[in-house]
Formats: sequence, structure tokens, C-alpha cells
Amino acid sequence: MENKNFTPEELPKYREHYSERAFTEKLKNFATKAGSKVVYFALLLYYTLSDPKTPKRYRAVIIGALGYFILPVDLLPDFIPFTGMADDWAALIAAVTYVTSAITPDIRLKAQARLEEIF
Repeated sequence: MENKNFTPEELPKYREHYSERAFTEKLKNFATKAGSKVVYFALLLYYTLSDPKTPKRYRAVIIGALGYFILPVDLLPDFIPFTGMADDWAALIAAVTYVTSAITPDIRLKAQARLEEIF
């Protein structure tokens, strides 16, 4: 299967799959398999979403990307070795790129600290 190229405009349609609990479960179950970079980008989005200063226009994209990350059935099922997380990675990259101006140094520190706890 080919890699999905996500645009920020496509991501909000996945927001129904996001919840804080589902996000935490996904990280717990797939952190090692997904790898530290995927988890770091997911954490960047999670903490950016948690920041009350994050503009509303970014929130829908973040929730959509995290919803896609959580979604159990996606373009490339997560259980496929090496490529299973590629579409999740693409969604996270698209969202982080789009909201990068809202990612503060404090958010980066929180994400890095949590990443170190996980790994």
C-alpha cells in the first residue's frame, strides 16, 4: 500500500476517534513498536492541545491527527512490520508542521520528559 499524504484540512474528520483515555492507551500499547519519534510527535500534539493558548484553528487539526493515530483501522494497519505506522506518522507530521508556531519550548520540554518516562 502506498503512503498517505495528509493535509491539515483532511485531519479534522478523524476527531471523533480522539479521547485522552484512548490516546494514553494507544501510547501504552504501541510506544515501543511506533518508536520514539512517532511518540514524540504525538506528545507534542497532545501537550499543544492541552495548552489553553493554542488557537482554535489548530485544535481541530490536532484532534484529527490524534484521532487518526488512535483509530484502530487505518490505511496501513499498525500490525504490519515497518510500514504499519507510516500513515500514522504522516498524519502526525502534517499536524505538527501545521501547528508548529503553537508548540512552545515548554511544550517541547513536557513532551521530551514524558518520552523519557515511556522509553
